[in-house]
Amino acid sequence: MIDHHTDFARANQERWLKLYYFVRTAFSAVWVAAAFTVGQHSPAIAAVLLVVYPAWDALANYIDASRSGGLGKNRSQTLNVMVSLATTLAVVLALQMSMNWVLGVFGVWAILSGLLQLGTAARRWKSYGAQWAMILSGGQSALAGVFFIVQARMPMPPSITNVAGYAAVGALYFLVSAVWLSVSELRRKTAQVS
Repeated sequence: MIDHHTDFARANQERWLKLYYFVRTAFSAVWVAAAFTVGQHSPAIAAVLLVVYPAWDALANYIDASRSGGLGKNRSQTLNVMVSLATTLAVVLALQMSMNWVLGVFGVWAILSGLLQLGTAARRWKSYGAQWAMILSGGQSALAGVFFIVQARMPMPPSITNVAGYAAVGALYFLVSAVWLSVSELRRKTAQVS
């Protein structure tokens, strides 16, 4: 009976992660589309999009941690919530300076949130599928952050498209994870029927 309960809890958590990854994919896809279209032509909309992106990440990590045992059990996500909230405020301040400052803030955030995401995925590795994509995503995010910091120091001002490319790659990793979990679930159901 304990095994059945454990299997049910695991399947339930994997269903949550699948939904979570699909929602993250959808949000990022919409954000990237907005950044590459209206965000390029309207500084005010670009500013709103740049503030919304880390704020959304904070909210998404908070919800996932809450659904996955609580903030106390998910310390890397709890830290990620705090880092993303601090980044949201830092972006608001950096927008008053220049896009170079904004990209620098995004660079620091990409490094920290990437490493924290990598930590979350490594912790989940033994229990849930598709974490290899989240580990790659976290590592890629940290590397992109270094690149952002280098770009922020260049004389040519960056634009929202610098961040949009990063967000598009992140969306792809979330999509891969969601699809991977969906395929794993189908395989399990097929094995149970056989």
